[in-house]
Amino acid sequence: MKKIIILLILMTTVLAVHSCRDAYEIVQDGEFSESATFQNVNDMQKFLNNTYDRVDVSNEIAFTAIFTDELGIGSQNGGQNVSLYNFVLNSGDAFASAMWLAHYRAINSANRLIEGAKLVTPTTTAEQQSYNSILAQAQAIRAFAHFQLLCYFAPTIKDNNSAGVILLTKVPQANEKLPRNTVGEVFASIESDLNSAYANIDPVKLPSTTSPAYKFVSKGFIDALRARMYLYRGDYTKAEQYADTVINTSGLVLSSAGTVLTDANGVANAAFYGSYTTPSTSPYKSMLQDFTRGEVIMALDRPAGKGAIAGQFYFNRTNLTGGPYMDLSRGIYNLININGDVRKHAYVDATAKIDPNYQSYPWGQYLLNDVLCIDKYSGKNLAELNSDLKLFRLSEMYFIKAECRVAANDLAGAALRIKAVRDARNYIAPVALPVYTSTAMALKDILTERRVELALEGHRYLDLKRIGASAGITTTERNPKDVEGYTNKEINITDYRFTLPIPSDEINANPIQQNPGY
Repeated sequence: MKKIIILLILMTTVLAVHSCRDAYEIVQDGEFSESATFQNVNDMQKFLNNTYDRVDVSNEIAFTAIFTDELGIGSQNGGQNVSLYNFVLNSGDAFASAMWLAHYRAINSANRLIEGAKLVTPTTTAEQQSYNSILAQAQAIRAFAHFQLLCYFAPTIKDNNSAGVILLTKVPQANEKLPRNTVGEVFASIESDLNSAYANIDPVKLPSTTSPAYKFVSKGFIDALRARMYLYRGDYTKAEQYADTVINTSGLVLSSAGTVLTDANGVANAAFYGSYTTPSTSPYKSMLQDFTRGEVIMALDRPAGKGAIAGQFYFNRTNLTGGPYMDLSRGIYNLININGDVRKHAYVDATAKIDPNYQSYPWGQYLLNDVLCIDKYSGKNLAELNSDLKLFRLSEMYFIKAECRVAANDLAGAALRIKAVRDARNYIAPVALPVYTSTAMALKDILTERRVELALEGHRYLDLKRIGASAGITTTERNPKDVEGYTNKEINITDYRFTLPIPSDEINANPIQQNPGY
């Protein structure tokens, strides 16, 4: 833990107004002074606003997309991500290191806020409510970051006695060493944080910014996190309970495809795609463009200057002329290239080159002729590579419900939830109700629909690890054309690389246990 502590101790508290400098810097402009930073509830709010800026899942999104089967090498690729695409993964991996540091920075910021709040005494009832809500949001952020770390760095999160991650619930001291805690210890802390947060969150006392309420912690966010958490843990009773709560009480409905008009070549009209200043006429596409909330339970706000997720796929902008160095995988496109599926248009930019004869070309020519330009993160006005990061959407709650129904041997119930999502995504007519005759068949269909609907949102890596084997899937499922030029075409889902390595910087400074295989 020494490495993390050194990095976090050196982060100063100009945080309340400005972002801190790079956490790796050794020399800072000042030292952390709780008494100077936290003098009133307004100071706490400013610090909380900065803490939200530290919550990030962009590394998970990019790593998952490259490592599994969500992306293909783009026509403008000059070597970007090729090593990881070939499954080269070690303790020096940039995505793993960035993920580790990002979540501990968020945890550290939440801990500093919780500690600093002890110096503040609210003077009115309204201030007390704000005070409680600010602390609740910090606790929820801390819980979420610990959960993300467990999902990627713990070999198994179903065994309470197995190795977890470093549990950090206080502001660390410079020479303090903390162990790698067990999975059970970390989850006990997460549950405690979420219980406290749920009891104290106040929707009226959210940060006073121009961002809408769904971009901050809410009871809906906590219920959605619990649903996902218990699903991953294999506690299907609790997972279903919290998924039902979100579905039934959030007030959200699945975003509809709306009406989509296409030309003779099957390309959607200009009104569907909209622009950086004009929303799509499709409710589903408009949600992805960040013009409307739609079915989003919580998203991380990403205006200009706050991270550019589409920069993981493009050099300049989200179209054919913007330097696409990573494309949507042919495997995913083929799954959505069906009559009426709005995702065929919503995920791929209007400037894409879609060649029905793509299989006939040699690999090099294929890259140039079949360019599936990603448009799930279409960018914003004056920030063409920026899009909000959707942490939780209602469709995921339907998938969780479906998986829980399979666990209860209610295959028909699972089919109804999958059909509900597919119906919402079809702009022509409701789809046929799937019929499952076995658990494996049901799980495979759920996994397929999760692959499509949650593509490029950071789920596939964990999904393959979680239920791939039960669904009868043994490897990633890349399209043969996407990997024609590579020796390592697929990876087995039981491979040790389906748990990330503890970063070498951490191991070198603080010799905690490394994960198997690294």
